[in-house]
Amino acid sequence: MSGSTFSVLGADTLVKGNVTATIDLHLDGRVEGDVTCAALMQGESSEIVGDITAETARLHGRVRGTVSVGALVIGKSACIEGDVHYDTLSIEQGAQVDGRLSQRCNEPKLLTQG
Repeated sequence: MSGSTFSVLGADTLVKGNVTATIDLHLDGRVEGDVTCAALMQGESSEIVGDITAETARLHGRVRGTVSVGALVIGKSACIEGDVHYDTLSIEQGAQVDGRLSQRCNEPKLLTQG
């Protein structure tokens, strides 16, 4: 075991199937399937055709699918076709999102009676 803290899928990589990583993932290639990882960094030339689930993500390429991320940054070069579910969200000017944006509700907020 190399002990690396992230995995890289280069620009010349095509994956047909789901990708699951227990560590951070840097993606510059194309994935036709769902991506699940701790943290995702998507390069500008990258494309994901499938759903994304991660604790954090920085998306700069094309996504066609549902995105469900805790802390999400959508870069100016990103183009997302699908619904986006997030805890915190930052969208750079120029980013394109064709879908619904909705904040995830982890815990119901109850009024405290004193």
